[in-house]
Amino acid sequence: MLSGVYTGVKKDGTLYFRSSVTYRSKHISLGSFETEKEAHRAYKEAKKILSNKKIEIGDCKNKVLDFKKYVILINFRDNGMYMKTPIYLKEKYFYYYFAPDDYLIFDSDDIFYFSDHSIMRRGGHLFVADFGMQVNILSRYGIKNFAVKQRDYRFINGDETDYRRANLEIINRYHGVIRKENKTASGYVYEARIHINGDFIVGRYDTEVKAAIAYNKAAAILKEKGIKKEFPENYIEEYDSEKYKAIYEKIKISKKIINYK
Repeated sequence: MLSGVYTGVKKDGTLYFRSSVTYRSKHISLGSFETEKEAHRAYKEAKKILSNKKIEIGDCKNKVLDFKKYVILINFRDNGMYMKTPIYLKEKYFYYYFAPDDYLIFDSDDIFYFSDHSIMRRGGHLFVADFGMQVNILSRYGIKNFAVKQRDYRFINGDETDYRRANLEIINRYHGVIRKENKTASGYVYEARIHINGDFIVGRYDTEVKAAIAYNKAAAILKEKGIKKEFPENYIEEYDSEKYKAIYEKIKISKKIINYK
């Protein structure tokens, strides 16, 4: 048997070949292959990567090794940390690679999460599998599933691959609330809207929290009127139950909502 190659048997009895390499006392599996020669080539590639610092992530073209494993090996070689996901560490941030020219940037604080959670793409969204569910990675930054880019959040430097916290600005935190420039005064006004058969303006408020509470009140009134729709509820962490109740009772909302038939 060639160096770095081991045999295995599939459930149907088919023989296949596994490849692995040992580096810094760590045994690293390189994958499964149909032929002994392919498995041996993967082993030789891994040995070459681990022994030659001139080999970079962009050099991974037409190789036997899976690209993900290629990144993992280079990061282990350069930074001494073995990750299960295609991460390359820098001093205060890291790259998460999909392809040599396709990656995301994260703060170092996120390293342990994304080293244990593989990122998936679907319909332009980015997810990880967490406790059996698909979770949008934006939720780690307080950005809700309903959020719309540029309206509810934005990438400050314009780079939509840069998920470092300093580059993510949350504009609207609550469902049904939109921040707008206040034309009659400096600063912003917060508009609450609710969708029935089209958008209804609930009201405009001086804080986003008040607008979120107004949305909740409008949703409760509409449900009492028999509107059979699941309106998402805004959870207000800033206020205790007594303060929330006081604002809820006093806050004014559009008569169109109050008189809706």
